[in-house]
Amino acid sequence: MRPALAAVFFVLVVSGCASLEPAVVGKAPDFELAARIAVRYGDEAFSGSMAWRHADHADEMLITTALGAGVARLVRNGQEIVLTTAEPKEYRAADAESLTEQVLGFRLPIRGLANWVRGRPSPELEAQGWKIEYQDFDAQKRPTRLRVTYPNLELRLASIEWK
Repeated sequence: MRPALAAVFFVLVVSGCASLEPAVVGKAPDFELAARIAVRYGDEAFSGSMAWRHADHADEMLITTALGAGVARLVRNGQEIVLTTAEPKEYRAADAESLTEQVLGFRLPIRGLANWVRGRPSPELEAQGWKIEYQDFDAQKRPTRLRVTYPNLELRLASIEWK
């Protein structure tokens, strides 16, 4: 095994042992969903799973590897936004978009995405250059597969299960 490949494997194994505990959102969420997720940002790619509870006042999003190990947890409670990684490291910012840009290198529009996953328009995101493509729906006309793109970024959600 090449040294660089061995180092990557070591990091994946070590980080795969870490787990993130779910936080409590508080009041009853507007929606809860679980989905497979695939992200491509430039030359980097990630796939795994996402569990998301959303309410007007709060969000909790847990991202895990395909094997179920915690990668990151984003919690918004009122004006407080905290992103916790598996290391564990904690990052804070004034809003989710600033926080994800600081940590991930791109702005993830959580509030607009909350509309899109429910099949609702989000004109403010479209005006910023985001695009959405709905690929499948369930019997209640809720999206079960979608693709969100932005220059140099692609986010796919598949097998969305609504709770």
